[in-house]
Amino acid sequence: MFSSSLRAAALLVLAAAGCAPVAQKPADEAPRVPTISESQLRDRARENLAQGVEQYNAGKYVEAQRNLQAALDHGVLTRPEQGNARKHLAFIHCASGREAQCRDEFRKALEIDPNFDLTMAEAGHPIWGPVYRDVRAQLSAHATPAAPKPAPRSGAEGLLDDGLAKYAAGNFDAAHKQFVAALKQGLASRQDQITALKHSAFCLCLMEKKISCRSEFGKIFAIDPDFDLAPAEAGHPSWSKPFADAKKRAQKAAAKTAPKPAGQPAAKKK
Repeated sequence: MFSSSLRAAALLVLAAAGCAPVAQKPADEAPRVPTISESQLRDRARENLAQGVEQYNAGKYVEAQRNLQAALDHGVLTRPEQGNARKHLAFIHCASGREAQCRDEFRKALEIDPNFDLTMAEAGHPIWGPVYRDVRAQLSAHATPAAPKPAPRSGAEGLLDDGLAKYAAGNFDAAHKQFVAALKQGLASRQDQITALKHSAFCLCLMEKKISCRSEFGKIFAIDPDFDLAPAEAGHPSWSKPFADAKKRAQKAAAKTAPKPAGQPAAKKK
């Protein structure tokens, strides 16, 4: 009886020991996720922005949209950089027939950066130019009154200003006539002359008058041999080739008239 009780107690002790939880080894620490500094994050955002713009210029809209959005999603771009990303996203949406998204990107760009604006060539684009101007007008209507504009210039300068306004509104034929009239009347400023000729060329190219467009570009090189278009203007499909042709012709003409290095014998007359 006594031994039976002892045996039973021993069995209970053994059973309890078998049910006790096995001691676990301390788990290894989770791998540490490498931290990214704000500077590294900004570099990544700017790299995405640059790739997006490059892809946009190459016509790769899907890849461009992905990189431009990624650049914005990092949340570290400056206001002008955000405006640039939003602008190209708007261009992509408008060119793809998504006017609502195009309008929204322009609105965000204007709200983020008060100094945001399109170049004359961009604002005059027939696809997104009207959308941009409408968005800007709507936002301006709710803004505080702007400072009074300076008095309009008179004479040839006034014709130039009127031409630029008509160009921005997409009235290319009327704008071209104003530029021609301004040049004929005589623009005193060399920069005004170049502006008139450049936008006259833009108008002619947009009206499919490629030879006349190239001729206008050629006149600019006679004024400024080092003239070049802004990056946003240079890639425009309507005038990129006429401009390149005019530039090449101007460079060839300049090479022919360039003085020969001292000591080089003159070519023998045949």
